[in-house]
Amino acid sequence: MADILAAHDGLESIAMEDALGRIAHHFARFAEIDGQDDPLYRALATVIGGDAALMGLLLEAPSTQRLPVLLLAALHERILAGDPHPLAAYYASVGGTRAPDDALPATLRDFIQREDPALRALIRTRTTQTNETGRCAVLRPALQALATRLGGTTSAPVELALFDFGCSAGLNLGVDRYAYDDGVEVTPGASPDAPVIRTHWRGERPTGLLGAPCWRAARRMGVDLNPADPADETAARWLRACLWPGDAARRERLDRALADARRHPVPLVRSADGLSVLERWMADLPAGVTPVLVNVWVLAYFDAEAFRAHVERIERLVRERGLAWISGEIGKLAPLPSPPDCPPGESPGSSTLWTLQWADGGEPRTGALAWSHPHGRWIEWLEA
Repeated sequence: MADILAAHDGLESIAMEDALGRIAHHFARFAEIDGQDDPLYRALATVIGGDAALMGLLLEAPSTQRLPVLLLAALHERILAGDPHPLAAYYASVGGTRAPDDALPATLRDFIQREDPALRALIRTRTTQTNETGRCAVLRPALQALATRLGGTTSAPVELALFDFGCSAGLNLGVDRYAYDDGVEVTPGASPDAPVIRTHWRGERPTGLLGAPCWRAARRMGVDLNPADPADETAARWLRACLWPGDAARRERLDRALADARRHPVPLVRSADGLSVLERWMADLPAGVTPVLVNVWVLAYFDAEAFRAHVERIERLVRERGLAWISGEIGKLAPLPSPPDCPPGESPGSSTLWTLQWADGGEPRTGALAWSHPHGRWIEWLEA
């Protein structure tokens, strides 16, 4: 029995070392590439990625969530919670102005020691939910592209029912109420307090998809493993924590979007089987309304088998029930046999490929619409 227990302990130790090795790789990549826009996060990733004890906090999370952004968000949430600590001096989101320096590693370790139970609870129970409304810069013309395929015009718009898969607080469901500024034209929002979504186009600007909408939203719903109620301040604080502390523009945009969502509440359903929720919701839609499934930066959390089954279920719903599907994920997760190449100079692991699948004569058709920055800061439209 002792030999069996020793062997079991040895296997557990090897598995933990493998997990920490993968986490260390993620932190190294984040410090080198993904976190380059935020000096504090780049510095924190470097410190954490070199310390097995700090990285080990992520072992509390499910394997698909053991990513730098989750631990960084948990740290940020505790900073936003307001208990004073010297680490807050580095966070612009709470008024800090201190640049990363030689004192940061020791200050970080002291903060983590103090907040250890709360950090572990967040890492166990939360998922990264940036609810990045900047992606609406691409979602807006994507919905217009679908509507034109369905025969919609500005004088006779088609009715769409929007279903956000992995909705968090459902903020992207307000896509038609937001203001847009692409450096060429400013489209006003539904109210003076609407979030302003800023982007710029690379290459040709799809002018025909940026005017008055030829669709209207007849219904809206979101589903998530852990939906965030926009009216719940604790949930709102977590969404703010998922933003990078140096990005004041995103904080303002998020706060405006949360206020908009509180003015226009939509059903947000907690479920581990979002497609079953979708099917029941579709069954209750009025005749003549086209259901539209939208997911952005969600499918990377599926394992390979679950991903294949998910895509197959969606294609069946497209074929049999007229569902349309707008997907914004990394290129290798696009429902295309041969995805287009990522734009030169951009990372295939973070650039977002937007695709549209719809029923054409009863059969699913899929096309690539655009590449974009993961937060919608730039768009390269692909469709002719």
